[in-house]
Amino acid sequence: MLHRLLLSLAIAVTLIANVHAQDAKRPPNIVFILADDLGVNDLSCYGRKDQPTPNLDKLAKQGQRFTSAYAAASVCSPTRASILTGQSPARLKLTTFLPGRGDAPSQLLLHPTINQQLPMNARSLAELLRAVGYRSACIGKWHLGGKGALPTDRGFDLYHPGKAFTEPSDSEAGKGEYDLTRQAEKFIDDNKAKPFFLYMCHNNPHVILNAKKELIEKHKNAFNPVYAAMIETLDDCVGRVVRKIDDAGLGENTIIIFVSDNGGLHVLETPRTPATYNRPFRAGKGYLYEGGVRVPLIVRWTGRIKAGETVDVPVISTDWTPTLLALAGAKALPMSDGVNLSNLLLEGRAPPARALYWHQPHYMNQGSRPSGAIREGSWKMIEHYESGACELYDLAKDVGETTDLAAIQPARIADMRGKLEKWRRDVGAQGNSANPNFNGKLWKTLYRDIDTSRLPEADTAEILAGKLEGWRTLMNQVTPNAKKKTPGKDGGAGAVILHAKDAKVHGSKLRYESPPNKDTLGFWVQKDDWAEWTFNVPNAGTFEVEVLQACSKGSGGALVEFAVNGKALTLKVEETGHFQRFIPRMIGTVTFDAAGMQTLTVRAKTKPGVAVMDLRRVTLKAAP
Repeated sequence: MLHRLLLSLAIAVTLIANVHAQDAKRPPNIVFILADDLGVNDLSCYGRKDQPTPNLDKLAKQGQRFTSAYAAASVCSPTRASILTGQSPARLKLTTFLPGRGDAPSQLLLHPTINQQLPMNARSLAELLRAVGYRSACIGKWHLGGKGALPTDRGFDLYHPGKAFTEPSDSEAGKGEYDLTRQAEKFIDDNKAKPFFLYMCHNNPHVILNAKKELIEKHKNAFNPVYAAMIETLDDCVGRVVRKIDDAGLGENTIIIFVSDNGGLHVLETPRTPATYNRPFRAGKGYLYEGGVRVPLIVRWTGRIKAGETVDVPVISTDWTPTLLALAGAKALPMSDGVNLSNLLLEGRAPPARALYWHQPHYMNQGSRPSGAIREGSWKMIEHYESGACELYDLAKDVGETTDLAAIQPARIADMRGKLEKWRRDVGAQGNSANPNFNGKLWKTLYRDIDTSRLPEADTAEILAGKLEGWRTLMNQVTPNAKKKTPGKDGGAGAVILHAKDAKVHGSKLRYESPPNKDTLGFWVQKDDWAEWTFNVPNAGTFEVEVLQACSKGSGGALVEFAVNGKALTLKVEETGHFQRFIPRMIGTVTFDAAGMQTLTVRAKTKPGVAVMDLRRVTLKAAP
């Protein structure tokens, strides 16, 4: 009897050991939960006081909470594309939400034409995981293409889109989150015995805001009661998926990632907004300031990732494909814009120092304009494509991006702008062209008279909404139908941009300097050298003339004449601290009685320093 009992115990121990040995060899399950427009400070574990998130707080205590996590874009589709391919939105030529905004007269620049789906030549994470035996499901929002480009066309075995807006009931909330959760739970149950990839994309808390009445009442003292109610149901649904994993005994073999696709919506957009605030971070969704691209990120892998850690290493959404492929034992990507974070997650070893880049050549519904950005160490530079102006912030001391240090750090600006330009060239980033229907008055009203990156603080969303109603009404009026790409009403005289590379140069020294950190007319050391452009004026009207100039310390003061259509405008060159720190200068106006070809010349009248200046471009734009 004892002999048989001991034999049975030995067999049981052997079976358990074999199971553990098999589990050790089995690649981890991947549960990737993506919130939609969730702000960096919207969870209580990130400091929010009026929106309790007990399940996500618990998840953070069980794993790692990242404080410098970034989305590759400030809106949804490009970030989602970066997560699934490991490539930057600029390389994918998918740099705004799908289908994108049409062009409007309020824009100085036209949008580039983007891909309307996840490019077929960029293999998706689901396709790559399928090759090593994973079964994959996309549950929820896709937003990367329609028929022929759906998740099931890109490596996913199951696609359940659900509904983005639902009528709250006993079994559902306002964003279809419980239907998605039930589908996720079923997928986990059906695939316990094999490695799986669950890509769960909530529509919560994206507009249109919608939640249960009783939860709205419960959170009536929150900044936005509807939004706080939505965060509660999002938190509840995440908790249910995590419990399903743990109850199934899969916790030690499942990596769970919770993150947002971009920053929180901080402006008035639809009823019941602004959704949230991102203080102390500047701006929100649509902007490349921190409030638009810094996101909450929580990662848990029971027994493998050290619990309760806070990680301040900068990471970005392009990192997930190379990281998850490495953890799954899959073949590495031949080319990726992200890095493998495995050592950071499992051992706490940060990847080698690197710069992070953004390229967003679009006008967004939240009030932002085309721009690019680079973060290197604690330094962040933002380049505004309309004017060429660059801002510089030290995030270690100024996380709110309140104090622009460009003027006192000209060499750093020159270096970082050069790196950003080189990166744009390396990834084949699309640029902008001048808008021939530009209306300067509309632009001034929308973008100069109010800066939605710096809004006044308000105790409630309702109060802030009241201050933004006029701006929102005008933005809606000038924004054309994105699907029809209609040009909108109230076209203006237009705009023309004369780039340094297109100038015809006369003289012995002046020339176009083409390396990435140059892109300028430079070596202007002979006063009599000069340059000219021939261009087409799109419409009759009065145009402001703006030049983008740079000049090192000790070389300023030259008088430069810009002559066009019989009018001469004079610029006194301003020192900018470095020949590659450019600043925009408005030098006057010129009126054209009719559309047609014109010539603009630029000549130095004096040269008190070693060189006249560097000149990157001249812009003529319809005056307000």
